[in-house]
Amino acid sequence: MTSIDAGPSGALRVAPSILAADFGSLASAVREIDAETDWLHVDVMDGHFVPNVSIGPPREVLRQYSDRFFDCHLMMSEPGRYLEAFRAAGADGCTVHVEVGSTATLIDEAHSLGLRVGLAANPDTPFSKVAPFLGDIDLLLLMTVFPGFGGQSFIGDVMSKVNEARREVDANELALDIEVDAGSTW
Repeated sequence: MTSIDAGPSGALRVAPSILAADFGSLASAVREIDAETDWLHVDVMDGHFVPNVSIGPPREVLRQYSDRFFDCHLMMSEPGRYLEAFRAAGADGCTVHVEVGSTATLIDEAHSLGLRVGLAANPDTPFSKVAPFLGDIDLLLLMTVFPGFGGQSFIGDVMSKVNEARREVDANELALDIEVDAGSTW
């Protein structure tokens, strides 16, 4: 489960991850939660950036079951190779990890495709690695677990990074959502 702080308005969005759903009846699971959620979070794992493999582009077929915002979290070593495919499949936004490098290029590529752009940071990645990009992104995803595995314990120390991000966003009056991913199941 992911939650998104939409800033000073105090709005909070809930974005359940389809990774926690039964993939054998994914359409049914998406229909079941569609009215209860703001966004659908699509966790994508490539077996390289993280050791597990999950789902590829969400396929346009999911669109017939939901008109919610598709928030695609690309836990991939080479996300730039797939941004266009995710956009074509119906992604509204794609989030890449600062740890993979080429961050400015990935942000530019995603923007050029008309995607809402997110930047993610693992729990042990310092805020200073994402701070230079805050003015260029639409969403900052701060991981409170290490990506790739469900059922991990929440890493509470990350909340100081969340607070630091909120202070920086507010001080610079940035239009930026802060998203927290805790790896919970639904």
